[in-house]
Amino acid sequence: MSASAGDREPGTLLDNAMEDTIGPTCTGENSKHDSAVCSGNTEIKSRAVVKYSAAPPPTSYALLQEKTDLKLPPANWLRENPQLGSAGTTILGSNSKSKPFSSFGMAYDFIDCIGDDVDVVSDSENIKKLLKIPYSKSHVSMAVHRVGRTLLLDELDIQELFMRSSQTGDWTWLKEFYQRLIDQKWQRKKKSKEHWYQKAILSKFLYYSINGDGAAEPVSDNLNEGEEENRTAQFSSSWPTTFTSTESDTEESDAPKQESVPMESKFALGQVTSVPKEQNLPMLFNEGENSQGLRNDFVRNIMWTFEDIHMLVGSNMPIFGGGRYPAVSLRLRDNNKPINILTGIDYWLDNLMCNVPELVMCFHVNGIVQKYEMIKTEDIPHLENSTFSTRVVKDIAQNILSFLKSNCTKEGHTYWLFKASGSDIVKLYDLTTLCEEAEEEKCQNPFTLPVAVLLYKVASNLMLKARQNQKHYGTIRTLLLNCVKLLDQERHPQIIASAHYMLSELFQLDEPPQEDGGESLRAGGSEDSYSDEDGEEEEEEGEAELTEDSDENSSYSSCSRSQDDSKAVAVIRSVGELSVPEKYKSTHQIRPSGPFPVSQNKEERCRHVLSYVLKGIKAVDGSIKKESDLPAADPNTPIPLKYEDRSAAGACAAETGISLLLERAGPLQADQKHPTRSGMIPGSWQHRMKLQLFLKASKAYYVLSDAATNLLKYGRALRYIKLSLQSYDAYCSVSGTLHPQVLQFHSQCLSLCGDIQLMLAQNANNRAAYQEEYSYQTKEDQEILHSLHRESSCQAFNIATDLAMDPEYQLFVSSKCYEAAYELLVSEALTDHNSDQLAPVLKRLGNIRNEMGVFYMNQAAAMQTEKEVKKSVSVVEQEMWKKSFAFFEKGMKDFEAIRDRTNTALLLCNTGRLMRICAQAHCAVSADQSRGEFSPEEALYYNKAIDYYLRAMKALTSRESHPAVWDSVNWELSTTYFTLATLLQDYAPLSRKAQEQIEREVTEAMMKSLRYCDLQTESARQPLYQYRAATIHHRLASMYHSCFRNQVGDEHLRKQHRSQAELHYSKAVCLFLSLKDAPCELLRTLLERVAFAEFTMAGQSSSAAKLKSLTGAIENMTETRFAFQMIHKELLEEQIELSEPQPAESAESPDVTSGPSSGLNLQEVMKLVGVFEPSFSFLLLQLIKLMTTMKRKPSNKDEELLKTYKNVYSKLLRAEKTAPLLSRVSLYIELLQQLTPQSESDDRGAHS
Repeated sequence: MSASAGDREPGTLLDNAMEDTIGPTCTGENSKHDSAVCSGNTEIKSRAVVKYSAAPPPTSYALLQEKTDLKLPPANWLRENPQLGSAGTTILGSNSKSKPFSSFGMAYDFIDCIGDDVDVVSDSENIKKLLKIPYSKSHVSMAVHRVGRTLLLDELDIQELFMRSSQTGDWTWLKEFYQRLIDQKWQRKKKSKEHWYQKAILSKFLYYSINGDGAAEPVSDNLNEGEEENRTAQFSSSWPTTFTSTESDTEESDAPKQESVPMESKFALGQVTSVPKEQNLPMLFNEGENSQGLRNDFVRNIMWTFEDIHMLVGSNMPIFGGGRYPAVSLRLRDNNKPINILTGIDYWLDNLMCNVPELVMCFHVNGIVQKYEMIKTEDIPHLENSTFSTRVVKDIAQNILSFLKSNCTKEGHTYWLFKASGSDIVKLYDLTTLCEEAEEEKCQNPFTLPVAVLLYKVASNLMLKARQNQKHYGTIRTLLLNCVKLLDQERHPQIIASAHYMLSELFQLDEPPQEDGGESLRAGGSEDSYSDEDGEEEEEEGEAELTEDSDENSSYSSCSRSQDDSKAVAVIRSVGELSVPEKYKSTHQIRPSGPFPVSQNKEERCRHVLSYVLKGIKAVDGSIKKESDLPAADPNTPIPLKYEDRSAAGACAAETGISLLLERAGPLQADQKHPTRSGMIPGSWQHRMKLQLFLKASKAYYVLSDAATNLLKYGRALRYIKLSLQSYDAYCSVSGTLHPQVLQFHSQCLSLCGDIQLMLAQNANNRAAYQEEYSYQTKEDQEILHSLHRESSCQAFNIATDLAMDPEYQLFVSSKCYEAAYELLVSEALTDHNSDQLAPVLKRLGNIRNEMGVFYMNQAAAMQTEKEVKKSVSVVEQEMWKKSFAFFEKGMKDFEAIRDRTNTALLLCNTGRLMRICAQAHCAVSADQSRGEFSPEEALYYNKAIDYYLRAMKALTSRESHPAVWDSVNWELSTTYFTLATLLQDYAPLSRKAQEQIEREVTEAMMKSLRYCDLQTESARQPLYQYRAATIHHRLASMYHSCFRNQVGDEHLRKQHRSQAELHYSKAVCLFLSLKDAPCELLRTLLERVAFAEFTMAGQSSSAAKLKSLTGAIENMTETRFAFQMIHKELLEEQIELSEPQPAESAESPDVTSGPSSGLNLQEVMKLVGVFEPSFSFLLLQLIKLMTTMKRKPSNKDEELLKTYKNVYSKLLRAEKTAPLLSRVSLYIELLQQLTPQSESDDRGAHS
């Protein structure tokens, strides 16, 4: 036969290989051409491409002399020759029957073609036998398997099978079925002496043809006929038996091994694909089946396209050079026997498949060479006595393929195509179904394992393509599910575990599946199964005549019975139907188009992944040890758990947490040699597979946790991230080293865990619901956890994943998770990997430190407000400040490291707030609990706060960078300056500083606060800014007013104070007027302004100056009408609300200090009214006195004005002091309104 697989040179499995090929017309690109074979008026399209050849380039054959006696053996007879293949090749590939798994050997070598590109994979002998069915009376028995749209055909030698079953006990159910339905008495016919004689002279003829000298050289030990028969029979194939290492096998194993890159290095079934071919399958099939029939032992593999049928064919036909063509085939014929149609079809198909253009026929009589004759391939169909129609052969091929494709629908099933000798009826049985009905074990079918491995290998190959194109996912899923269905977990755990891992890989965890049309699984289906096209057809009863096959001496008889029809999947009632064009037309797609049935729901996809992971882990565990085999724990020895007791004092007891989280970060023991906890040997397939499955489980739980976090289900999210980290812990326990990508994924897990703990701390109100979510666990999760515990205690990350009740502890754990994630990313193992995770982790780290800083700052503020008596600052408070400040400092460094200016500014702003809390804590309290002077400690902390706010503004550079943060910092800065100035003004440290110095500091702080009051930008804070600016102007005016009154001596300074007071009073009035909701403040400011005018008048001596001052004061007083109008409106609204019958609201009636809706301070109003009335009366009285005592004669206007003043003064005096506030306010508005026109006209007159 062919050269062994071990002799094949690397690289020859290529379409364009230029070495070890037939010749220029048959190899590489040159062989890729179509040849049209003419038959009458029709043409048959045939195209042959040599995919692989183990034979050397063809050499010329030796033309034997006439009368050469072929009965005498040549000297080189039966010696291995590359031209003829291995020593067993004695005829044109047809002497020895096809090995039962020959198509699988080819399929393994050309896995890319299987499932899609190729229709049929088979030995050329099987193809020829099928196409000769209508012409031949001989039996046909073939096993058919489907993978995708590819059919694999192998000869199924029933008698050989039954001979074997009598020894092994296998296939007994098929033997009984065969005897019951087909042939009750079967016998194995021996080959005749004539048969062995013909084989012997053909073998000798071929060796003479390559010998070169044409002389018969007898071998040293003459073989008698019996010896020849035994010698030749030694090389004929038989059903694989228990493997024994023969001499040829030893030579094969010693041959240089072909090194190949593992195609599925991603997957754990490494032995199947990443080893030399000789070692490839034996390692996999050492559990029952031998590898002898599973190698691709053909001299050449050809991609043959016959019309529209694509076939991968194995051929052993010797090809020689010479003649007009570079390739010819040699045939030996008995001159006394004419060529029949079967022989003609045989020769024609052989030449078409191998793209050989010419046939050389050597005729002999009783072994004596007579003559040679050359025949073109296209002339073979027209030879005398063997004329046949090529078009009919084409129709036969298309009908048989359509029949098989329509009826062999189930992947993984073994179908049996059977035609009894002498019968016209062809039947197709589903042996897998029959086996199941017979309740036999899966291993009873020797095809099961090769089929399952082929399904697996095709899926693995498609998996590589699926990385770029998801349309293959449905196909892969179907292949793998069918593969798993075929195998027994106890016998083949490796393939089952690997298949389940690949199934889990199909479900994309990181992105939603794209709706991608194309080849995919039918929605919801686990396998492709279709009904027959023609249905089960009745077969006519009757007994066919028993005839001997002209080519084979073995015979099969057919006793068709009605019960046989019920067992057949499909029946061809007459072989003549195969010659009718398109009699059998396949209308079934092997895989109809449809979307891969993966839910858009991320949780559902993860659940699919975890179910496959669990099945994979179970397969691995089942192959290692049973649980009862594990060593029992010693009850006296405590089990060391990898977590710390944190009962001492919450977060403080867990300070070592980060080291625990980082425990799994660095590379572990460099070379793990000892078995793992469950007994796995490092480096074994179980070890590699468990690593993949544990990591996949960890990733699936991570995605589930992330999804739960997005749904705000934080208890569920924490449970899932716990399972993810437990899976990772088990992975670390099994793994010798950790890949950088694994470390990066671990960093993501820790980061997500930190997020969840932070969210739990911030949502403490829902703790009961979170506790319930956290405690729940599915059965699947429990089983996975149980499997994880076989390898690890899974305690390493308990600190990070426990659900605590204390928000402070949760924040602490969150920060430790982020710190561990950061430490991982900057560790030596990841130094060469530019991770895009570093910036997000640093951002999270900065954020959690800000959260913790705010937490401790708020605790300090709460302590401050809870103090009944303000004593000196406690040690606990100071500790809180220190912790808060330290976290803010670290957070700022984190944000600065990633140049996050906005968040840096926010942390600076928070630090400023902390400084203000420190300042408030240091306020001095005197013995009577009254507020003491503004202390230097307060000044220090307020100034520090101002520094931090200024740094925050510097970090932001401009408002455009982040308007919201800029406005916030701006407001806080203005507030701090204002608070500092207010405290300095109200609680002036006169014991330490001079009045003038304090006034300067107040003015400076007030002006700075005013500078940061953004009055132009429209925002929610604009009214607050306006109110603050008005208050600042009012306070400054009051201060200058006070200075003016108290200043003695320096007239220039007094004048300055006076003008400043006037300026600030006018600005304050304008701003309060624009607010329209600060009547008390407006009224107070105006009354102070009037008082300032009165004080000015008191220092004047001339009547004219006094009159001017009084007139200005009365103008200011008239402006109070705006304040009274606002107060009147508020009082009216309050009255209306109180009068409405709303018991619920009346029960909540306002007290004297505030109105119900506006917050009007009635007590303040009463106080201001008490100041307003006497001041107004005094002004009017002084004006009346001054105007009546004037020496100059009054004008008419003056008289009218005086009359008005008297009238207003009279009404004011007569007003009842006990009248309701509303009526009094109404009176004031009326009186002030009377004064308004006169004052305005008088003002106009003065200006004119």
